[in-house]
Amino acid sequence: MKPSAFDLGGRRALVTGASGGLGLHFAEVLAQAGAEVVLAARRMDTLAAEVERLRGLGLRAHAVSLDVTQAESVSAAVAEAEALTGGVVDVLVNNAGVSGQHFFLQVEEAEWDTVVDTNLKGAYLVARAVARRLTERGAPGSIINVASILGLRVSGSVSPYCASKAGLIHLTKAMALELARHRIRVNALAPGYIETDFNRVFFAGEAAKKLVSRIPFRRLGQMQELDGPLLLLASDAGSYMSGSVLEVDGGHLCSTL
Repeated sequence: MKPSAFDLGGRRALVTGASGGLGLHFAEVLAQAGAEVVLAARRMDTLAAEVERLRGLGLRAHAVSLDVTQAESVSAAVAEAEALTGGVVDVLVNNAGVSGQHFFLQVEEAEWDTVVDTNLKGAYLVARAVARRLTERGAPGSIINVASILGLRVSGSVSPYCASKAGLIHLTKAMALELARHRIRVNALAPGYIETDFNRVFFAGEAAKKLVSRIPFRRLGQMQELDGPLLLLASDAGSYMSGSVLEVDGGHLCSTL
């Protein structure tokens, strides 16, 4: 396969939850591969600063305000992304997500709703908006839902998160089946435990060290180790892939969680 198969020149990408962490990293990776990227999140102040940073690197980047749990916000953000880039969004990374933090017996309805609405309903709303515009124009596209190994196995104190990510994986496959006729590929990226600025302090603690010891690689993943799988799903390199779930977890699913 030629390296050019991974090139995203001419593509327009929308990344949700892009104000920091994996979302911001994914946006930069897609931009470095040639895509014109739109960073979407609720925190416009942070987005504006990151867009300027990316532009300073010679990359094409924009920002839109987006609350993935609100259909009106989603519709407005996708329309604005098209206006900013001058064309239809043909790469979507559904990354926005929250985890929750209580054991099942302590989970209140508000926490359940926040987690499931963000992780599952939000992905559905954004994917639907993008897919509708692609089909209206007869254009192909790639939708990447960021799931988790906790959508395939479970861990304590995050039952709404596990349920939402399992639902997202099944939604990915259902979407892939229905959208294939429109040349829209839908796949899921399922990271294991990846070190970010948000969790670095937690993973330095003793309890977290025990968790890491159960990963066959005996270490956390690094954000850049998701770059190859992300580009595979976004680009023509993965042109015959749809309904796939790429697990990037250091072999964790082969062991105990």
